[in-house]
Amino acid sequence: MNTLLFPVILAGGKGERFWPLSRKDRPKQFLSLDGSSRSLLQATADRLIELGGAWDSLWVITSSQIAEGVKQQLPDLPVENLLIESEGRDTAAAVAWTSLEIKQRYGEDAVIGFFPADHWIADQEAFAHTLNAATQLATSTAAIVTLGIKPTFPSTGYGYIEQGEKIGSFNELPAYHVNRFTEKPDRETAETFLSTGRFSWNSGMFVFRAGVVLKELHTHAPEIIEPLEQHGPDIYPQLPKKSIDYALMEKTTLAYVLPVDFGWDDLGDWNAIERLLKKEETPNVELATHVGLDTQGAIIYASNPEDVVVTIGLEDVVIVRDRNVTLVVKKERTQEIKQILKILQSDSRFSDLL
Repeated sequence: MNTLLFPVILAGGKGERFWPLSRKDRPKQFLSLDGSSRSLLQATADRLIELGGAWDSLWVITSSQIAEGVKQQLPDLPVENLLIESEGRDTAAAVAWTSLEIKQRYGEDAVIGFFPADHWIADQEAFAHTLNAATQLATSTAAIVTLGIKPTFPSTGYGYIEQGEKIGSFNELPAYHVNRFTEKPDRETAETFLSTGRFSWNSGMFVFRAGVVLKELHTHAPEIIEPLEQHGPDIYPQLPKKSIDYALMEKTTLAYVLPVDFGWDDLGDWNAIERLLKKEETPNVELATHVGLDTQGAIIYASNPEDVVVTIGLEDVVIVRDRNVTLVVKKERTQEIKQILKILQSDSRFSDLL
């Protein structure tokens, strides 16, 4: 792996759709959801360190609420490589601040990669091969490279990237100019996208040179980059809350995509557990002591191995038992967990459940 790549883990998310397991004191990135002993954050760090770098080259940006937890999870991370946001302002501010810090330390030609803390990746070798290609492209071209995941079904939960003109191959992978980014489409549109063969899922992983992205931020998002340059991170609470997609990627003409396939899931909600762990010979996904009668298509999780979950005649549900909360929800309605959290937040009786 090219050691000029400085990987950055975006670790500020809440993971509310994994409530009640994910809470303020234990966000999704601190959880192990694949049956392993490593949390999503630790697995992401392991994956990036294995690319041939070292802890000195790895950076993490997170929120002040969970910074101590990040330090406990990643004790080998140099303290100067941990950026702590006083207030979450979405990914555009996080990318801008981190890029400024890395440029100051290593220069504007430093190649930076941004990686969410909560992704699952199956094929480490293919992932490393892809990052090598992205680093080559970013090194040789004024490019903001995004990794586009080859879609396996017409998802309505992911954003899409349409590839345009092919600009060459890097590490044997074809690279394309981005025609456009599209937010989560309806089912019919997603099916049309897949039929063309020109669309990838937007993974939220980016690679670019520090100087390139900072120049583009000056052009397309001066309201974020200029206050940071003038006042430093103290200005953070006053920055607009925008995603990097909205603030930059949908506007820049320097966006390029590498369509890749290394086994990927963004672990967006409880249904992701089924995609990772479901076996054909078993009727349910059980990460709990479960006794069931005529129950199938269920996802069952209990954080306490002494808790027993008993079901009769259930189908296509998610059951989660954690501490003092039990969640039961139809699988097709797990996106609505955020609405339940808003109800809980409005009632002081439930403050300890959040």
